[in-house]
Amino acid sequence: MPDPVPHRGSAVAHDEELFEDALPWSDDDADDHAGWWCVRTDPFPCPANGCVFIAEFMTAAHLVLVWQERDDPNLLWHAQRALEVGRNPRVVSYAAHFGPSASYYAWEAAGRPVHGIKARA
Repeated sequence: MPDPVPHRGSAVAHDEELFEDALPWSDDDADDHAGWWCVRTDPFPCPANGCVFIAEFMTAAHLVLVWQERDDPNLLWHAQRALEVGRNPRVVSYAAHFGPSASYYAWEAAGRPVHGIKARA
């Protein structure tokens, strides 16, 4: 039986079908983020069931997360977390050819939407 108390970073919904019809999130205020900063990593697969997306950056809903300042504490925290799980992070200047982007803070303000939920073992 699932723990009835939600914990930070855990899914509240337990039925994966709830996510099937969800529309992908996009940063409605997305400008040209060229020159902003992002975290490039070794390739890793999306954890959602059946998704074949392979990320090479710290992403949310398959959008490259970007920060205006290279030394933003949240950017550095995410880079450190990527290091801890062996993803070889590098802070790089974002370029449009990396793919669609979203401001980290717009993503946070939107409630941190994700593509799907991690597959259960």
